Amino acid sequence: MRQTTMTKPADVERTWYVIDGNGQTLGRLATTAAHVLRGKHKPTYTPNVDCGDYVIVINADKVEMTGNKLETEKYYNHSGYFGGLRVRSAKTMKEKYPVEWVERAIKGMLPHTKLGDKQRGHVFVYAGDQHPHAAQKPVELKVKG
Repeated sequence: MRQTTMTKPADVERTWYVIDGNGQTLGRLATTAAHVLRGKHKPTYTPNVDCGDYVIVINADKVEMTGNKLETEKYYNHSGYFGGLRVRSAKTMKEKYPVEWVERAIKGMLPHTKLGDKQRGHVFVYAGDQHPHAAQKPVELKVKG
């Protein structure tokens, strides 16, 4: 009889992956990054343990959106005060805040729990093609599609 093995936090081995966002679609890139951050690509995946890997996204300023979404998609923030609603279009986010734009897309695909907060700390997004994580020897990860 076989037993299901549950990964313990001390047994997790993490690798670093780098995703090039040049010409990639935002949703496809975010789902691939979230999949790796959760650890679902590993045979030792356990839902209640942070068994995911680290993800570095470079060229966030060159990520694309298909269709008319750059004009119609809106991003909302509220300060909590009256009149404190801030609305930005996807075009504004792409031009002025590309790092936050990609981070928000990835954040939306991770669980909104304490475990998700921990996994969200394992993603690093950079607007250019340079990153300071060369010492970790990241492996290139291709986005399908």
